[in-house]
Amino acid sequence: MTLAPMEPPYPPEVARFLEKWMPPGFDAPPLALFRLLAVHEDLCDRVRPMASGLLNHGLLPAADRELLIARVTARLDAEYEWGIHAVVQAPIAGLSAAVLRASVHGGPDDFPDPVQGLLVRAADELLDDGRLSATVLDELAAVRSSAQIIEIVLLCGWYRTLATLIRSADLPPEEWAARFPS
Repeated sequence: MTLAPMEPPYPPEVARFLEKWMPPGFDAPPLALFRLLAVHEDLCDRVRPMASGLLNHGLLPAADRELLIARVTARLDAEYEWGIHAVVQAPIAGLSAAVLRASVHGGPDDFPDPVQGLLVRAADELLDDGRLSATVLDELAAVRSSAQIIEIVLLCGWYRTLATLIRSADLPPEEWAARFPS
């Protein structure tokens, strides 16, 4: 058994769903991940508001969000998701190629900005321990609000969930997406 994305032609309700999930002005066929989520249409409709809220309506600066997504997806070997964000959202958020490379191969000390290093430490703790240590929580509280810290935890958890689905389905990278740097 394999988990496989839906293929066209799509039933009308799935086509509407896929249209809602695609970023405005994005000129590409529906992403394999969205077509995979569409297999469970009811669940997909329920998670879309949270996914959209984290990606499009969050309180974190876009650069924070994209660095956290890059780190989580890199650590979990979800090249599919890392590559999409590296091409579409990370450049808009101002992440450099060096920061994206460090998200895959670096540690917290490899980031030029101390807040970036702190965010990477937070993502690593959430992945390794399932929680933020008191030290990292205190350091985050000095630079981000409590609401933003909650968003950091939920964002990392959401992308961990997506990475788990991506890896379980063995989704290959989209043709146009970036690959992990060597």
